[in-house]
Amino acid sequence: MKPSDLNTLVKKFLQYKLTVAFAESCTAGLLASEFVKAQGSSEVLLGSVVTYHAIAKQRLLGVKKKTLAMYTAESQQVTNEMVMGLHKHLPTADVCVAVTGLCAGGASESDEKPVGTMYFTILHENRAKEMRQEFEGNCDTVRQLAVDFIFDHLNELLDHYAEQHANDAIVTKLAQN
Repeated sequence: MKPSDLNTLVKKFLQYKLTVAFAESCTAGLLASEFVKAQGSSEVLLGSVVTYHAIAKQRLLGVKKKTLAMYTAESQQVTNEMVMGLHKHLPTADVCVAVTGLCAGGASESDEKPVGTMYFTILHENRAKEMRQEFEGNCDTVRQLAVDFIFDHLNELLDHYAEQHANDAIVTKLAQN
């Protein structure tokens, strides 16, 4: 994402007085590292937890050993537990984002889950949006594409948030008249 677009994203968070927190696996901190390049990010980003290994996912975010064994660390189910664990530890975060996936061969790679498959969960107002996306390229390219994908979806979420709150304000104003 271009720096100007990232600055616009953070300005939206500031305008709506919302905060964000990240739980990262395969992006290994890149999401937070890119986010803090924007002006005002220190008022928006509560933190980021990098849980690259399954043990870190379990201990820091409460991902269940059973979930990891049944679905693998690179799965939507694990991403969902990551975001819920993050929200439990940082309940004041208005938006929680979790990401995991396959940047390189090995791990849980299969025909159904090729290298480049990434899983995302964005939690906002007690609603989770789950996403699966396949990217092509080397590990660094896949990570950067995943980060940009998240930023794009955060932009959409904030646009929807603004729309909803504008509609709510109109309804309230009409009810008062």
